Amino acid sequence: MVGSGLVLLPTTWRQVRHLVTLVHEAGHAVVALGTGRRLNGIRLHRDTSGLTTSVGRPRGPGMIATAAAGYLAPTVLGLGVLLLVRAGHVAWALWLALVVVGFVLAFIRNWYGVLVVLLAGAGAAALIWRAPAEVQELAAEGFAWTLLVGAVRATLDLWSHRRRSRTRTSDADVLARLTHLPAPLWNLLFVVACAAPLAWAVRPLVIG
Repeated sequence: MVGSGLVLLPTTWRQVRHLVTLVHEAGHAVVALGTGRRLNGIRLHRDTSGLTTSVGRPRGPGMIATAAAGYLAPTVLGLGVLLLVRAGHVAWALWLALVVVGFVLAFIRNWYGVLVVLLAGAGAAALIWRAPAEVQELAAEGFAWTLLVGAVRATLDLWSHRRRSRTRTSDADVLARLTHLPAPLWNLLFVVACAAPLAWAVRPLVIG
């Protein structure tokens, strides 16, 4: 549960949030391509925010899915990595992480983003080719918990961000403009969609 501590501690959350944002933007990008949109690029910023831009129909299911994918992506990847680790496929989990990093690197469009992606990729590569099996398992599980807990914290942080910001540019606000559902409801849906898998993942530890 080391990853959980990194997310919950204020002093380390800002650092690990870069990783959560990387996966967040990867989610936007994958769904954009999967729904037939043309991906322009991904940017990762020093303040831990990110931006993914794509070209296609300005409305419709494809755009809605693309906008909704960001906050869900860390949960999906984190759960996938955790399931692989629990099934004994630690190497697959690390390769999955490296594939995601490589995908983002292909579309990154700013130098700070390149730095973040290269550091993440170097860490994953070092674990795959240099680390002993015990360290690989500990790191892969820590990565999974970082994403699972980080996804929930990011959705909760969205509430305060929307209260402070006068610009309505968050994913929830974009979805509100694309649908008939208000932004706070989208925010709530993100919280529930991320918290439910986390609760499921924690359950065996609590019962055990």
